[in-house]
Amino acid sequence: MEQLSAFRLEIRADNVAVITIDVPGERMNTLKAEFAAQIREILQQLRDYPGIKGVVFISAKPDNFIAGADIFMIAGCKTAEDAQALAHQGQQIMAEIAALPVPVVAAIHGSCLGGGLELALACHIRICTNLPETRLGLPEVQLGLLPGAGGTQRLPRLIGVSKALDMILTGRQLRAKQALKLGLVDEVVAESQLLDIAVAQALRGRKPIPRLPIKERFLAGIGRPLLFRLVSKKTEQKTQGNYPAVNQILNVIQLGLERGSDKGYDAEAQAFGLLAMSPQSSALRGLFFASSALKKETGSEAPAQPVHSVGVLGGGLMGAGIACVTAVKGQLLVRIKDMTPEGINHALKYSWDLLSKQVRRRQITSVQREREMARLSGSTDYQGFQRQDIVIEAVFENLALKQQMVAETEQFAKAETIFASNTSSIPIRDIAAYAMRPEQVIGLHYFSPVDKMPLVEVIPHAGTRPETISTTVALAKKQGKTPIVVGDSPGFYVNRILAPYINEALRCLVEGEPIEHIDKALVKFGFPVGPIQLLDEVGIDVGTKIMPILEQAYGERFTPPRALDAILADDRRGRKNNRGFYLYSGKGKNNKKQPDKTIYTLLGVMPAVRLKSESLAERCVMMLLNEAVRSLDEGVIRRVRDGDIGGVFGIGFPPFLGGPFHYMNQLGVATVVDRLQHLANVYGERFAPCERLIAMAEQNHTFTDVID
Repeated sequence: MEQLSAFRLEIRADNVAVITIDVPGERMNTLKAEFAAQIREILQQLRDYPGIKGVVFISAKPDNFIAGADIFMIAGCKTAEDAQALAHQGQQIMAEIAALPVPVVAAIHGSCLGGGLELALACHIRICTNLPETRLGLPEVQLGLLPGAGGTQRLPRLIGVSKALDMILTGRQLRAKQALKLGLVDEVVAESQLLDIAVAQALRGRKPIPRLPIKERFLAGIGRPLLFRLVSKKTEQKTQGNYPAVNQILNVIQLGLERGSDKGYDAEAQAFGLLAMSPQSSALRGLFFASSALKKETGSEAPAQPVHSVGVLGGGLMGAGIACVTAVKGQLLVRIKDMTPEGINHALKYSWDLLSKQVRRRQITSVQREREMARLSGSTDYQGFQRQDIVIEAVFENLALKQQMVAETEQFAKAETIFASNTSSIPIRDIAAYAMRPEQVIGLHYFSPVDKMPLVEVIPHAGTRPETISTTVALAKKQGKTPIVVGDSPGFYVNRILAPYINEALRCLVEGEPIEHIDKALVKFGFPVGPIQLLDEVGIDVGTKIMPILEQAYGERFTPPRALDAILADDRRGRKNNRGFYLYSGKGKNNKKQPDKTIYTLLGVMPAVRLKSESLAERCVMMLLNEAVRSLDEGVIRRVRDGDIGGVFGIGFPPFLGGPFHYMNQLGVATVVDRLQHLANVYGERFAPCERLIAMAEQNHTFTDVID
């Protein structure tokens, strides 16, 4: 059976050729290797047609132009040479588009990312719609790659090297007005006018290439060496050398500017091939596939119930964040209840401030802000809660109080209402113990700050009905979250693996390792912040509250250093009262931190670097890995995939390592067992490898052997 083409050619009466992109049977347009012959055939038809006056590329999809290249193509490459050939093929097709003798216009609506933007860059003119779903970017660096179809060469010449470096090194996506300001697109139009204006542009002829601003001309000339030195230093500080794509991007762009685009294209393809085979890219692509698969997960086979309105109990930091993502991202009505009017105002102000920031950045208008805020309301009683489909509780971490919230919700809400508890430690079965409808009680554990952290843990207890699970998972997705369903056990998954990691860091501190040495060691390993700073950010009082619960449940390996009591007794709560392991001065971006040396006096130790960074990081990380395997063995997580996503999205486990289980596969399970046994001999029984790890090492198994 002949394959349907992803490209459809129509030559209009005015002799403008319209090429419509529509990948058959898929919601998103992505570029695949097999499309090369299809697009080449169309390009040859255009060259053979004598009367063509212009060409327009446009998508038939409702919300995307081209969302990028199909990542599965890279997975199919066996060698760096295979991936390099793939990049060369893409470059050649883009070159053929750019070489057409008539004006070529990219008419962009929706996502225009990666290979999609590279196709648009090969066109002579780019116009896009003014709608929020229109985003332009080169996000390949987030997969451990660089743009491989000419993007590293065309973008700097179009918008300037400093702006291009910012786009390519961060992978950030631009809205229409941002793209227009940068010179990435030539015009922003209404969706209804997109094709007509694109055709008119094609008939009008090519525009002269605009001259770059003076600053960009300077940076492309005599200022180039300084720019690349500064950017290289800054990115090294940020990546700690853990992401090789960054250096390759810098080298390829610099070479192309210094030695010409032909050399640049060759270097781009070669670098693409090398990066595609790197363990870092493999890990990052694995996370991409895992998170994509999770988007299709429903949590249970039962159909989700429709959710139109959500109640939030508590107007504190967590409640305010939950209300915000529910109203703004989920586009749902939200009713907030707090004991005081001040609590309600705090929650509303949280959303107002975040939306106002978007107004200042011209991402939304003030009218849009008012529209978003209209979804939020609040009261000090349960008025309006009879209409809520789900009520999310975000009150203090106290069992009796949470049980009271269940009882009151069941009294004032409708019989079908789901009660979801945002608890970080209390078993859901205990919260549901006295409920009239325990089958509608579930855990929904968010991470702070709610508007930024992507993960949420969905925690059913043994009596939670399947419809409750699927409805809660669906709500989390509406809120823009990545949900993983985890077992109802103390600490659930994320906090359970985080606690021994932080505990070990505290043990190192009590042994006299300096605060900054501990944190720098784990940042160098790949975490976004060190464990001591993380405890300050979360709040020492909050972060240590879960420790006794975990110690009671799992034993001595969760016992924190007793010297920590002296720090708690000294009213050190971290950043929130500017007194923790660090001292803080200033506000906002000017809030500087420095280690508080009086900590050592409280602990009765003399600080000195005794352990190498690698040894220190190994101690903390091995405790985390061992606990992750126990969680899998006990069914706390359903799949290896969920454990990796939970580790990366929940606690910032280094993405380039692919998550705890991917990392153990990379090290080798036998190596993990050997290192844990060595640490147990040196530091104590808490490092003893769990039975599952020992058995896997003996049988030479990996975590890919685990059947999901």
